[in-house]
Amino acid sequence: MNDRLKNQVCNLPSGTLIKGKWHQSVYRLVKKLGTGATGVVYLAESSRELVALKISFNNMSVTSEVNVLRHFSKVHGKVLGPSLLDVDDWDSKLNSGPLSFYVMEYLKGEPFLDFIQKRGSEWTGILIVQLLNDLQHLHEAGWVFGDLKPENIIVTMAPVKVRWLDVGGTTLVGRSVKEFTDFYDRGHWSLGTRKAEPSYDLFAAAMIMINAAYPKRFARQENSLLQLKQLIEESSMLRPYRHCLIKALTGKYEHAAQMRTDLLKQLSGEPVQENDVTLKTSKSKKKVQSRTAKRKKKKYHLLETVLLFLSLMVAYAMYVLIQTW
Repeated sequence: MNDRLKNQVCNLPSGTLIKGKWHQSVYRLVKKLGTGATGVVYLAESSRELVALKISFNNMSVTSEVNVLRHFSKVHGKVLGPSLLDVDDWDSKLNSGPLSFYVMEYLKGEPFLDFIQKRGSEWTGILIVQLLNDLQHLHEAGWVFGDLKPENIIVTMAPVKVRWLDVGGTTLVGRSVKEFTDFYDRGHWSLGTRKAEPSYDLFAAAMIMINAAYPKRFARQENSLLQLKQLIEESSMLRPYRHCLIKALTGKYEHAAQMRTDLLKQLSGEPVQENDVTLKTSKSKKKVQSRTAKRKKKKYHLLETVLLFLSLMVAYAMYVLIQTW
């Protein structure tokens, strides 16, 4: 899609009618909700309800994102992303060919950072615990969210629940993350690769917490880890979570469930040690060393018994020899 067409698609006026070429469903645009790397999302009215309609800049990205949304609906019965309602093409007058679009459930709520600023910083840990629970299910299904950031998270009400909005960056585990935002990308901070693995999302989850404490995003300095550690220590909001945050920033967690457990401990006032992983490893090493020592001790006792027996045999032989003489 050329820049001129992309600009037109991103600025469609309120009231524009989008009619599906194949399913014939009609949607009336209400307002723009946001623009991403793969397309623009509008709030729209269908014949039954308000929906979120995404017009893509690339037909291939539509196929990928639709597949992800369909897969989300089958992940252990969990509703991870918005429900997929329709997929079609629009014969607009803007382009010589049809524009692909898909329609999702419209999630009504507050943006993540706005919710925390209004309700209080104590909600940060609670919402991230929810997020980590959903990430665990996503990772178990073989996917990484990739472009995890506050703009892709909304907080719905009654009950208060974290939900995901844009799944355009979702990537199969083991591949390279296809979409990212620098501030939440560990590669940008020189703290890891862009390989799609659970720890990539957990780094982003830690940066979301840091962003909640520092709403104005800051630039990376030369020693990025030291910079982030100092910011954590200087924030009364982040300091209680410092061990958990540093472990996530340095890739110490293999699974979202581990980070979630640590966060729950800190929320309940239970101490979490930064070197928990090291302690577990040390305990394992001590067990191995103990077993090895026991085996050596048994071998020593056996050798000692054999030598004693041989000594007695030699002594007896000498006794017999003396008696014979």
